[in-house]
Amino acid sequence: QSQFVESGGGLVQPGGSLRLSCAFSGFTLDYYGIGWFRQAPGKEYEGVSCISSDAGSTYYADSVKGRFTISRDNADKMVYLQMNSLKPEDTGVYYCGSMYCSGYVPVGSWGQGTQVTVSS
Repeated sequence: QSQFVESGGGLVQPGGSLRLSCAFSGFTLDYYGIGWFRQAPGKEYEGVSCISSDAGSTYYADSVKGRFTISRDNADKMVYLQMNSLKPEDTGVYYCGSMYCSGYVPVGSWGQGTQVTVSS
């Protein structure tokens, strides 16, 4: 059974940066990408970014393009989300898990999430 553990969230001022980390295990690398969803207060889940199984393709929501960068290290079983130029609207709980990158379709279980708060 696949497991995902997120870390790296916190409180940051607008314009600041955070790096989220996702440790995964028991995961079949061959077919699925790994990506990030977020849920802002009172809003639905939003697909933020995804990286393919071979790290050859990356996907970003329009709202984060040019500011966020996703990467993965299959040897260490880690996925990272570097978030720069953060805005208050980036506030939310960020979840890591496996997905079909095209369309951000979740597959299987997800982590418990890490809180990101962007506020002055």
